[in-house]
Amino acid sequence: MVLAPSVYRVDCPSRPIFEHVTSRWGVLALVALLDRSYRFSELRRHIGGVSEKMLAQTLQALERDGLVHREAQPVIPPRVDYSLTPLGREAATHVRALTRWVESKVPDVLTARTEYDANRA
Repeated sequence: MVLAPSVYRVDCPSRPIFEHVTSRWGVLALVALLDRSYRFSELRRHIGGVSEKMLAQTLQALERDGLVHREAQPVIPPRVDYSLTPLGREAATHVRALTRWVESKVPDVLTARTEYDANRA
């Protein structure tokens, strides 16, 4: 019997995909690449705070999942461009909606935090 995919099951293959797409750096890379392709160093500068190692690991995981396309240009110095695949564009559209919602709710969340902290004191 084959079980339907469920991110709630620890052994489900959807779980690592979900983790790659919804990780802090995964979300930011996908949303950035929704606008255009980037060279690695450009993307790293665009995504504030990400280390070279974490961005490389994130892009590699997203590439392995079929969400990001990596294209090495045969030029000197070497140039590598990252873009979204059709599957990656679909995922990025969903996570961009979440990022926009989060950005729009910052005042509400900050108010809730202040009230929570005041009630706990």
